[in-house]
Amino acid sequence: MIQILLSNTSNLAIYEQIIAQIKDAIIKKDALPDEPLPSIRALAQDLQISVITTKRAYEELEKEGLVYSKPGKGFYVSKSKTEMLKEKRIQTLETQMIELIRQCKNAELSKEDMMSMLDVLYDE
Repeated sequence: MIQILLSNTSNLAIYEQIIAQIKDAIIKKDALPDEPLPSIRALAQDLQISVITTKRAYEELEKEGLVYSKPGKGFYVSKSKTEMLKEKRIQTLETQMIELIRQCKNAELSKEDMMSMLDVLYDE
């Protein structure tokens, strides 16, 4: 079951926080294809938010093809788009890494210094 936690300090709207956490659960395989998501009402009640907000998050995920609905039964994780979601996440990380490498080079860090820093930070 997916665990969703909302943050009052996040720059994201509540429905965007829900979307991001469900996407993360799909990438991490905490939410598997054809697995049901919490019902709109149950999730709204658990998070103490409006049903409209939860419905909006699920509808956005459905538009992206990450979940599908079964009338009268709820929303389920889609099979087809999970690999594409992971690929998009990797592309975003590559872009961020390119920028970080540029900044490291501007700070005159060697590749060995960057790799050493990465090793230390990754193991934390």
